This record gives sequence, structure tokens and C-alpha cells, in this order.
Amino acid sequence: MNQPNNPDRINLLAQKWQEGTITAEEREEFEKWYNNFDNSLEINSDESQTAMEQRLYSLIAQKGNIRTKQTIKWPRLAAAASILLCLSIGSYYYIRQGEVKQAAKVINQDVSPGSNKATLTLSNGQQISLNDAGNGPLAVQGNTNITKTSDGNLAYEPADKHTPVSASIIYNTVTTPLGGQYHLSLADGSEVWLNAGSSIKYPTSFNGTERKVEITGEVYFEIAHNAAKPFRVLTSQQVVEVLGTHFNVNAYLDETDIKTTLLEGSVKVTGSNNTKIIQPGEQAVLNSNGLNVTKADLEEAVAWKNGEFRFNDEKIGSIMRKLSRWYDIEVTFKGPVPEEGFNGKISRYKNISQALKMLEKTKAVHFQIEGKKVVVTQ
Repeated sequence: MNQPNNPDRINLLAQKWQEGTITAEEREEFEKWYNNFDNSLEINSDESQTAMEQRLYSLIAQKGNIRTKQTIKWPRLAAAASILLCLSIGSYYYIRQGEVKQAAKVINQDVSPGSNKATLTLSNGQQISLNDAGNGPLAVQGNTNITKTSDGNLAYEPADKHTPVSASIIYNTVTTPLGGQYHLSLADGSEVWLNAGSSIKYPTSFNGTERKVEITGEVYFEIAHNAAKPFRVLTSQQVVEVLGTHFNVNAYLDETDIKTTLLEGSVKVTGSNNTKIIQPGEQAVLNSNGLNVTKADLEEAVAWKNGEFRFNDEKIGSIMRKLSRWYDIEVTFKGPVPEEGFNGKISRYKNISQALKMLEKTKAVHFQIEGKKVVVTQ
């Protein structure tokens, strides 16, 4: 573990804390550094936030042995100060009663957003944590090299031409946890984005007459065109067949509908003993009423892939299921569930409190954050 008073290290941890990518070990290290401030961070109720931030900048420079502003980039120092301010206010408050200040510890009631993290399971069962693995080669599967690229994504590329072609089909699986998402490139050049709590099982190379993958949860595809090899996506209840196209499949088990939304190309969806061909701007919906085609709200359907939450007359139950996956929280409804439809959009990279405040502006719903639990009331 690095020394907590190293200024470059302090600010790297601050940046990762702010982005939600900090590991448990790094968080412990950052909090150890923060605890060095305990004797200096009394919060004065008469002090402005600007004045307090300036005081924190000075403290960071002093505690981190930072002699000049050139030692590190100022924005990162500012990030450390703002996080420290957040921690200090979340951890201590002072109530003035006459001339006496009483300190009481409180819980910082907020939840950080999800981040890029996933697990790769190789054909032999070996598991690789993709968020912990370094960039570069990860493994060789048959005649395919698996690499984590410089931008943190997963790529499958043909191995050296002298490597024997495997006669058997080798499958890998990428799984995202709640609070995670990931992007990978398949061996045929197709691009795949996984939302939180999702998975995709796929061959490491496409040597047969078709390209077939299996998914759970929500996955967005940009399929490389190959008329000779149709691409098929299997969920628990349906099959989507394409040649080359952009589409999104939402097949979470806790949703009543399986939704396939088409952005480009043409898609054939088969489910419930029925087949539909959908065009760009349409959505195939499979549920207890069968398989039907409706007009799609494209921005809402792929908002998650573009880093947003978008709600278009959406019920609070559906909204909270989305939030629970991304923030990895437990949601409880206390009292009757509001029937109103909600509209709005917000970045997925905001803390959950900001998303909930947006919903509370409607006056139709209220929230209480208790650690990793959110209670919803009218």
C-alpha cells in the first residue's frame, strides 16, 4: 500500500473516489489519510463554504507535503478538497446551543454511481476481474487472443496465423454486477455494451454458419455486417436474428416485458410462438399478451448506454428498478405506490441523492436514504 501522505497518491485516490472507481483497499487508504485531519476539521457554523474550502486547500497542501501549486494539478487538489469537505460535513456537525457546541456523528446519506466493472469467465472456468486487470493481453482461447485495451475495454482478435484453429467452439462469458457496466468487442468486430446486472455468453471465434450469443439483463449491440453469417441473440424466452444492425435488448427477469428496440437495420424477433420483423424506430415487446410491435422512444431505450437516465411518463416502480441496478441499492416502498408517470433526465454519474431530488420535485414521491437502502413514500 502506498504511503497516504504522498501528494500524487492522495489526489489519485481523490479522483477515483469522485468517479466511483475506487476499490475497497484504496477507500481504506484514503480514509486513513482523511483521519489525519480529525484535529483540524472542526466545522464552524459561521464560516462560509468558500472560506472552508480555502482552509481545506491549505490543509491538504500542508498534510500532503505539497509545497507549491505546481506539485500537482490544481483541479485534482480541488477535487481532494471538495471530497474532504463532503466527508467532513457527512461525518461531523456542530450545533450551537448558547455558547456550547456539541459534536455528533452522522451517516453520510448518499450512494455513489456505478462504474465500469465486470468479470470474464474463460472456457475452463477461470475468472478474471476486468476492473482489476491491467491493460494488455489477458488470455489465449483457442486461436483467439483476449486483450484489455488502453481504454479499458475487452477485445477478441485472431491469434498468430501459425496457431492451429480449434475444432471445437470455445465459449467465454462476461458478467456485470449490480452497479457495473462494460464494453467489449467480439471476434467478428461486433460491439457489445452490458448494463448493470447483465451477462453475455459468446464464442471466442465465429467459425460456423451463424454467430450466436446468449444474454441476460440488458445489452446494446452494434453488429458487424456479414450476410453469410446471421447473428442471433438468445434470451430465456426469445431469439433476435440480424445481419448487421444496431439494437438494444432489455430482458431483465424482474421486468414483465422483454423489449427489443431497433435503431438501425432490420431485426427478426421470435417469441411466444410468433415472429415479428421490426424496422428502425420500432420496438418488439414480449410479455404475457404475446409478441407485439410498437413505436419506440429511442432516446429512452438507449439512455443507459449514453450515460443517462431518461424517464418518459414512467412509473416509479420501473424507475426504482433501474436505480437499484445501477446504484446497487435495496428499494422498499412504504405505504401506497404512487401511480403518477414521471418525466425527466439526469446523468447516470451523479450520486443517487441528485436523481432522487429530481423525482421529489414533483411532490408526488419522497425518499429516505439509509446506507444502501432507499425507502419510497408518497
